[in-house]
Amino acid sequence: MDLYGALRPLLFRLDPETAHNLAFWLGERACAWPRLPDPALPLGLRRRAFGLEFPTPLGLAAGLDKGATLLPLWKALGFGHVEIGTVTPRPQPGNPRPRLFRFPQAGLILNRMGFNSEGAAVVAGRLRHRPPGLLVGGNLGKNKETPEALALDDYRAAYRLIAPQVDYIALNVSSPNTPGLRNLQAPEALKPLLAGMLTLRRELGLERQPLLLKLAPDLAPEDLDAIVEVAVASGISGLIATNTTLDRGVVDEPLRAFVETKGAGGLSGEPLKVKAREVRRRILAALRGRLPLVACGGLGSPEDVQGALDDGAALAQIYSALIFQGPGLVAAVHQHLTTTPARA
Repeated sequence: MDLYGALRPLLFRLDPETAHNLAFWLGERACAWPRLPDPALPLGLRRRAFGLEFPTPLGLAAGLDKGATLLPLWKALGFGHVEIGTVTPRPQPGNPRPRLFRFPQAGLILNRMGFNSEGAAVVAGRLRHRPPGLLVGGNLGKNKETPEALALDDYRAAYRLIAPQVDYIALNVSSPNTPGLRNLQAPEALKPLLAGMLTLRRELGLERQPLLLKLAPDLAPEDLDAIVEVAVASGISGLIATNTTLDRGVVDEPLRAFVETKGAGGLSGEPLKVKAREVRRRILAALRGRLPLVACGGLGSPEDVQGALDDGAALAQIYSALIFQGPGLVAAVHQHLTTTPARA
């Protein structure tokens, strides 16, 4: 944690993707150490969701460790679970650079990475050596060139390789950076997609493995309600909300105009907080306890995580805040959760 504080000024002077690659190179060196610390987490943090026992409700959201390369480090930092990916069935480079932008003054990240992925076979091979005691989820997506009509084939291909190596699967149909992907959230597209994935899960003998669906924050309220009903009726295990937003209105002026000069992409971080929470509350109201929800998007402080859990989320995930605040945020969240009574 002190090392990150010392490196942060250097990392934030670099191009964001270069800084990411450097941080991961250093992380891989740390993972090679024979004795990474094994965090002592208070028993009071334990949560049960989707039939799994989580040592803490705090997890690392998908998008940071796409290839499952730093799992020992995330465990050492105290995360209760890590969602790797998004993983596509076949390798693909993602969108052209520059495709990642940081705005530290607002705690904001803009990305249009486009599912850059080593492919499911490579990631599955790495997952076979995952550290014990860490719950891992696999976030899956389709390849860019795959037409919407064949999306199910891609999700099934990735699932066959990744699902046997992880504790749960999340279907990403909500990234704004793959053309047409968000169309899969429409009920008429979502029903056959979920049915096909659940059939495959049964064929592979993985019926007990949770299957989750990750949603966008930009859906109309009535569309959210319809999607919730499709999800509940399908038999999947739960929802994750939310992914990044295309709504530039979440950014205050004059920064908004500057953000718009960077072009397309999804926004994450502090400015997403209010919008994401409103969406989660709408989903939770529609769910009426029928499925668990994982809170993600705009969670930037221990109070934000506590608020999401008090709203009714089963678990919470962070990503952007970790970039700006560093690994100490994980311990701060745990300290807050152990000393602050949950709201009734």
